[in-house]
Amino acid sequence: MKVYRDNGAIGALLDEYEKALNELIQLIKPISQRQLTKIIDHQTNDEDCRSIQTILSHVISSGYAYIIAIRKHQGEVLSYRKNTLLSDVPAYIEGLQSMFTYNEQLFLDYPKITLNEKDVSKQVITSWKQHYDVETLMEHAIVHILRHRRQIARFLLKTK
Repeated sequence: MKVYRDNGAIGALLDEYEKALNELIQLIKPISQRQLTKIIDHQTNDEDCRSIQTILSHVISSGYAYIIAIRKHQGEVLSYRKNTLLSDVPAYIEGLQSMFTYNEQLFLDYPKITLNEKDVSKQVITSWKQHYDVETLMEHAIVHILRHRRQIARFLLKTK
């Protein structure tokens, strides 16, 4: 039986993020090395969307970037991580799980963080210069996983 976190909106965000990640992990577990690295989209200008490998690297680095943006907004001095290609599916699963642990740690470090902020001047500014409050940035992170999970599922249809 699923155990839910008991810390209100933060718990709901983390539970849904974890669910989305687990769905992605289940999708990629059986992927072969050939499927992982094969260039599927030769037409895209987005280097992060050419293969399952590049998508997964992007998902991991983005997952860290959202939290780094929030931590920077809290006054921490941090640098964004580079997008790194990993060697195989087990490495990506480990990378996704480590990224989620980094997300969880934010809310352990800032248990009283303000989720909703209507004042744009007090919102988080992302690396792509968009303004979000913490809740909408976390919701964006969850949907980001879902969108790329769908993209990978579509890529897998093209590798059969």
